[in-house]
Formats: sequence, C-alpha cells, structure tokens
Amino acid sequence: MDINDIARRAGVSRTTVSRYLNNGYVSKDKRRIIAQVIKETGYVPSQNAQQLRTGKSHLVGVIMPKLNSQSVSRMVQGLTSELICHSYHAVLANTENNEMREVDFLRLFAMNSNVDGVVLIATVFTKEHLKALEALPSPVVILGQKLDGYACVYPDDYGAMRDLCRLVLKKSKRPAYIGVKKTDIQTGIERRRGFDTACVELGLTVNEDACPVVDFTADAGYFGAERILEVVPDVDTIVCATDDIAFGAMMCMNEYGKRVPEDVQITGIGDSQLSQIARPSLTTAHLYYQRSGIEAARLLVERMENPGKTNAVEVKMGYEVYGRMSMR
Repeated sequence: MDINDIARRAGVSRTTVSRYLNNGYVSKDKRRIIAQVIKETGYVPSQNAQQLRTGKSHLVGVIMPKLNSQSVSRMVQGLTSELICHSYHAVLANTENNEMREVDFLRLFAMNSNVDGVVLIATVFTKEHLKALEALPSPVVILGQKLDGYACVYPDDYGAMRDLCRLVLKKSKRPAYIGVKKTDIQTGIERRRGFDTACVELGLTVNEDACPVVDFTADAGYFGAERILEVVPDVDTIVCATDDIAFGAMMCMNEYGKRVPEDVQITGIGDSQLSQIARPSLTTAHLYYQRSGIEAARLLVERMENPGKTNAVEVKMGYEVYGRMSMR
C-alpha cells in the first residue's frame, strides 16, 4: 500500500493525497474521503519518503537529566503533549545526571539530520556544552536554565525562594539551609540567593556551617539535616532547595525527636506529590513545570517552522507559594 493506492481508492490525484499528508490545502470533502480511506486501509506514510519530500522528519530530540524526577517528568509531559499537537514526536535521551552524556547527545543530534529540533532540559553549562550547542544545525530551546544568546524557558527560582522564605522566616531566629551544587545555576545559585535575600531583609544571621550542600535525594536531605543539628542543635527552620531534600530533613527531625513544625519549620520547592502527602504537609512553591514544557515546545515549533527566526527569547515562568502544615 502506497500513496498511489490511496489516491486511486479515494478517487483523487496523487498530488492531492500528498498535500493532505503534508497539511497542505485540500477541500473539506476530499479531506474527509482521504481520511476515511487511510483509516480503512491502516496506511502509514513512509517517514523516509516524507523527509525526502519535505526535508523534515517531524522528530525532536529531548535531552533530559533523569526519568524519576517529578519536575522533569512534568516538563516532558507538557513538552510532548504540545509537540504532538503540531505533529512532532519526541526522541527522549536520558543522561542519568551525567553532564558529559548531555554533551554526547548534543553531538549525536548535531551529526544526525533526523531531528528537526532539540530541547535541552539543562543542568549545567560547561565549555563542552557551549561548543556542542553552537554545532547544532537545527533549532534548540533550553528548558529549566537560562543561557544568554539562546531561546530559554526557565523558572523564577530566586523569586520563589525569596518569597517562600519571607513567609516562613518571620517566625525564625536560627535558620539553616540545605542546598545543592552551584554548577546548577537555577537550583544551586538562584535558590540560595533567594534565601540569603530574605535573611538580610529580616535581619537574620546564618551560620554557613549550617548550610550543607547535598545531592538531589531524600537520603541526602536526611544527612544534611543531621549535619545541621551537629552545628546548630536548636535550629528552628530548615529551608531546603527541593521537596525531596525537605522530605529527608523531615524524617531526620522525626528520628531525633524534633517536632515539625513546633520545634523546626521545614520547607522545600517544587510542589511535588510528596509535598502534599507528607505528614505534616510540606510548605513549598509551585513552579509550573508542565506549563514550562508547553512554552518550550511552542518556542521550538515556531523556530522549526520559521527557519529565519533565531532571536534569543527568554521566558521566565511564574510561581505560587503554598504555606502548609510544616510551618508555624
């Protein structure tokens, strides 16, 4: 079964079927007939033939840091749902938090002409990242981080953490912070900067030894909180860079006989499902991850369908602070 068979069964020309398959103009009646024939026959257009005709594969490479992150999964959900609306399909590349694999996949997509565009759900930017991005022949959108000179969709991590801390630290005298590595600009630097800003505004002094840097896991949050107790046994607030870290800190406080929030307030960021089912429920900030995926897809589709459009648009997403039961 090929395009000629579809044309013959539908009683139209081969050119009309081709226009239909490539979203060109076809009258309503002929479009209905062709669609019915394709449905009855189960015809699937040859991807290679379509690419030869149009120069497009309708495939998008999506480089993601991990599969088991709620923030990443929400981004990918929004991204793929919007791409499908525009007849594009995602090829997912999971780097398992290995920054050099990000570079490897960027190089792979640069050499492979079968993708029309690339979305990089970024974690860090090294010299190798920048070289690989420059070598991409197809449009690229950065999701989750800000990078000058590129189309980006990223969260307002600074504003979200600042406003979250303004709410929680009003009832604090001995705050602490569990952060992540500063090579991750948004989560590592911007969130810590938001915490520092709120502390200065409220006249709070922070012991830097009570601000450990950990991995993005609940286990790491537990051990980070344990280190804080060694430095500041009477800590009254622990602000965490993510919800997972905060959940680990809550487990630690519970095992050390500290009540949340009566003895220690705890916050995270991300508004994960965990933040809502934890007991007490976790004070956090919602960062519109799914919506950011939709916006990234729209930016990329615009560039894939308008090759001359290369301006570096930056979209900073909003946020909402949720004061829940883990604060006083």
